[in-house]
Amino acid sequence: MRVLGVDPGLTRCGLGVVEAALGRPVRMVSVGVLRTPAGMPTAERLLQLVDELDAWFEQYTPDAVAVERVFARSNVSTIMGTAQASAVPMIAAARRGLPVALHTPSEVKAAVTGNGRADKAQVTSMITRILRLPSPPRPADAADALALAVCQMWRGSAQTRIAEALARDTAGRTGVPSAPGQPARGSLR
Repeated sequence: MRVLGVDPGLTRCGLGVVEAALGRPVRMVSVGVLRTPAGMPTAERLLQLVDELDAWFEQYTPDAVAVERVFARSNVSTIMGTAQASAVPMIAAARRGLPVALHTPSEVKAAVTGNGRADKAQVTSMITRILRLPSPPRPADAADALALAVCQMWRGSAQTRIAEALARDTAGRTGVPSAPGQPARGSLR
């Protein structure tokens, strides 16, 4: 399985691709940061992100996409730009029929460090260890993107397996098969 993690932003958009197979550790495939000039009109900046993200999708063919969930900060203009930038990978994934997961910063920190309040240095340190990198990914947006991808790899895979097991269990009790992640016919859920 291959996951593209996106730490959205208009000025700096972190991208990280990781992959893993059953019985093998997670490994980094690629990491980078897309940058757009602050003086450029927002529509052009978003178009530049679309074009560059499309190239990443074509080159790395992810199976899923993890995007940081936008949360309220004190600067409204920062929130707006981040929210607009976060839509770009979600639309790109939807065009390709790929699943998209949104993770809060606390979820990502807890997944990779065990502490939902870890600072950026701790996240970067753990990502460097988890992925056995020779040096920490820089800037922090790159490390955050890898952390998002690892979080989805670990948490998303577990959530999918749980949903599939519940669907099988429900189908076994009702005798009516259901699609993974969907309640069986006759289920009260």
